[in-house]
Amino acid sequence: MIGKGQSITHTKASIDYGWNQEKDAEVVFRQHLAGDTTEQITDEFKLIQEQNVRCQKNTLSFILSPIQEEGKQLSKTQLGELTQKFIQEMNLKDHQAIAFVNRDKAHTHVHAYVNRIGFDGKAYNDSFIGKRSQLAAENVAKEMGLTTVKEVQLEKNINLQPIRQEIKNRHQSVMDNQRPKNLEDYIKAMKAENVKVIPSINKASKLQGFRYEYQGHNLKASEVHRSMSGGGIMGQLAQNNKGIGQPIQMKNTTQILGKTIELSTNLAASIAKSMLKKVIKRSIDKGIGF
Repeated sequence: MIGKGQSITHTKASIDYGWNQEKDAEVVFRQHLAGDTTEQITDEFKLIQEQNVRCQKNTLSFILSPIQEEGKQLSKTQLGELTQKFIQEMNLKDHQAIAFVNRDKAHTHVHAYVNRIGFDGKAYNDSFIGKRSQLAAENVAKEMGLTTVKEVQLEKNINLQPIRQEIKNRHQSVMDNQRPKNLEDYIKAMKAENVKVIPSINKASKLQGFRYEYQGHNLKASEVHRSMSGGGIMGQLAQNNKGIGQPIQMKNTTQILGKTIELSTNLAASIAKSMLKKVIKRSIDKGIGF
């Protein structure tokens, strides 16, 4: 089961979304509330929230998602129990809360909304709430005999191991036999090996890494192997252009499909670190002193 959490300001709009009658949403859990409509619930939240006007993000929003197969089998009562245990794990049993189940998608999930302001007027500490939500969901899943995120990830890693190894083997073959000196040559060489290299461009239009697509699987470069991070690949391509005695010269741009793309700060730093490691290793291997 996956648990996600955040603090929000738009209480009514969020509860409206969770309690979508068109999607046959059902209330599976409520505590310290009497209202039967979105407006009534929101007003009850506000009554308590008015005790702490300094807190702007005064509602907590959670999503609890059992794995697809288990979610289909869970009854309304079981989902209510699941939510109640999660609320207790988060130490929110004394706060107003309401939760709805949505089954409109293949993946059954619960939307829970909790008043961040307690009856004493104090705001619940939301530091690291995303991580804490996941840990609470893990504990509840274990208690109820449901699959945890760690178990899902372990199974995924086992199933993907042959795919990751094959991508790495083809990458290594390209690097050893063709020794591409730039990113465009590397992408073309990998394509010939039936592996699609997808540059990851961030919102600032800067290159921040790569993904690999092979046999219907799409993986981050670092998920394939730690040596295949963006910095490692770009560093190896740059090193193919230099002899061991030549100084390292870092560029902050690269060519992709005929366009000049700037490197993100993190990627540039990663490349420099990777290149330095390779120079030191080759120097040691050849017995060259510093």
